[in-house]
Amino acid sequence: MTDNRWSRRSVLASAGVVGAVGVAGCLSDDDSSSTELEDVTPVESDYELSVDHDGLESWDRYDPDWTPPTDSPLEADLEYEILVENLEVPWDLSFAPDGDLFISERTGRIHRFGSGELEAVAEPADIIDAEALEPGTDEQPWWVEGGEGGLLGIAVHPAYPDPALLYAFYTYDTDDGERNRLVFVDVSADDPAATETTVIDDIEGGLVHNGCRLAFGPENYLWVTTGDANRNDWEEDVDPISQELTSLAGKVLRIEPDGTPAPDNPDLEGGDPRIFSYGHRNPQGISWLPDGTPIVSEHGPGARDEVMVLAPGDNHGWSVARDAETYPDSEFARPVVNTGPGDTWAPSGCVFYTGEDVPEWRNRLVVGTLTSQHVNVVTVYPADSEADEDEDETPTDDGGTRYDADWMHEGYDAVSHRTLEDELGRVRHVEQGPDGGLYAITSNRDGRADDGFPTEQDDVLVRLTPAE
Repeated sequence: MTDNRWSRRSVLASAGVVGAVGVAGCLSDDDSSSTELEDVTPVESDYELSVDHDGLESWDRYDPDWTPPTDSPLEADLEYEILVENLEVPWDLSFAPDGDLFISERTGRIHRFGSGELEAVAEPADIIDAEALEPGTDEQPWWVEGGEGGLLGIAVHPAYPDPALLYAFYTYDTDDGERNRLVFVDVSADDPAATETTVIDDIEGGLVHNGCRLAFGPENYLWVTTGDANRNDWEEDVDPISQELTSLAGKVLRIEPDGTPAPDNPDLEGGDPRIFSYGHRNPQGISWLPDGTPIVSEHGPGARDEVMVLAPGDNHGWSVARDAETYPDSEFARPVVNTGPGDTWAPSGCVFYTGEDVPEWRNRLVVGTLTSQHVNVVTVYPADSEADEDEDETPTDDGGTRYDADWMHEGYDAVSHRTLEDELGRVRHVEQGPDGGLYAITSNRDGRADDGFPTEQDDVLVRLTPAE
């Protein structure tokens, strides 16, 4: 979600606050949340959760010598095939090794799609009530039951189907407000819901800004993106939860399948060991460059949407810095893309595409967007390469936008092109299948679509292919 209200806390950064938080990376000694953390113990389970961590070389998309394309992704002439229609605000896609596709709906159902058939396999019991508008409605309430909460990210265990586990992240109610929980269920069981096992609980949540994208990365660690639970956008007297290292909100986590920290996570003094990076607002997409570098798409305030590459322990600045006025003179990690105050994407799920179905998009980050109702194709390239001096080696910005300001990331620049504008509506996630295909889901029944959406078919799962 983006918002036109800009936090005064961010403005204070120009007066010297940025340097203090950016260097320290934690709060003052009298903050109530800076208590000593308990050790993180493995979840109790009868399943064999452990996985191999064989290094990047074993990842099937690993290519340390990859090069960014220089031509325009707009050269692709695409069409889409609707595979499933009338879904209820689908949120995530996760492919199993056998080709089955799992789909989460924010209203609370997990589906399996295989051999052309859609089957509901699980519904978490404690999930908050979430609503989907009727297909074809012309209502635009903006706020529907559940807000931006509900059933969000899902990820198949790397050893599926042994065990046949699916991880899921959802919002639930407590007497103290919304919280988020990471669980797994056995989708092969007679009653998958009865096998629900909590991996992480009591993550701060809200009606907006819950994150969350789940994905097992190149070395089989589970990555979890979490939002700041809307605690900092306009609440001036609230400490920035994204900067609190004892909170899991506003973070990117990297964990073992049993919930324990990845062994080479950064050592953030006094911080939760499951945190890989922090200072995030509402990251809803995560993928990896072919050399294994994680890359994230994140919603900004009043536009200012971002794409960022991650490094262990990076502080990405929220809610102190978010633009050209507040990043300079700080030690925060800088974005590869920041759309500025005049361009809203509302970026959601993304994938760095390495498949062959759409060759013009190969080796580019493909990002679904919500408010702007299009798919962004982002070409990321090294900022200090010969490409900066040789026009023949520089990705073209013809028909697109180049991001190379001196206050942005020192190692990467980017060019972004808009595609499929108002053809699918609000695109919640884009994913690459094991067949190299490119798949997308829409989010047109959440009360925020316009320009003719939702249609009578919404929401949909589609496959993108070159036009015949």
